[in-house]
Amino acid sequence: MIIAIDGPAAAGKGTLAKAISKHLNFAYLETGLLYRAIGKKVLNEGKTQNKTALAESIAKNFQFEDIQTDGLQSEKVGQMASKISAIPNVRKSLLNFQREFAYNPPHGKSGAVLDGRDIGTVVCPRAQIKIFITASAEVRAKRRLKELQKQDPGVMYDNILKDLIERDARDQERAIAPLEPASDGTVLETSALNKGQVLELALKIISSKGYFKMAT
Repeated sequence: MIIAIDGPAAAGKGTLAKAISKHLNFAYLETGLLYRAIGKKVLNEGKTQNKTALAESIAKNFQFEDIQTDGLQSEKVGQMASKISAIPNVRKSLLNFQREFAYNPPHGKSGAVLDGRDIGTVVCPRAQIKIFITASAEVRAKRRLKELQKQDPGVMYDNILKDLIERDARDQERAIAPLEPASDGTVLETSALNKGQVLELALKIISSKGYFKMAT
């Protein structure tokens, strides 16, 4: 069983996907880390190189261990990840990696939860459950600010909001796998919801498809 969780930056995809995977004992893959890992390497190594060619080379030789590194959650890395995710050959190289995880979950798990931008539309179009989680840019910026202030108390809300709006536009307008809800998925608008409420709604969606029964 495959559950696809898509949505824009800072919408809460990872939080929801982790909670679902824990509840159902499924394998979990945060696909955004793949692009962030490549983006971080490009930032570190690409000062004098063509960034597109470098990103393509890194993606082609990508290893799971590459996502097990520090510093992937910074805004600078996130911005670079968004840029390199629009490169066709980068997406092509990572597509098989993501599908292999989804259709053959590690550790003998009976299902997988993947979150990203195009899981339900491109990576796993046959996923049994597709949820697109979103919230207003202002709400997402506040959530991101709270998270980043733990590392950098001086981070500014206005800068985060600006970056999110730019990233949304880049993700939605790219020619390859643009950010959009799957036609056969469910959209969850979470601006006025807390984490527990979002999880409850998501589990109801999964339950309504007949995959498990919620406790009463």
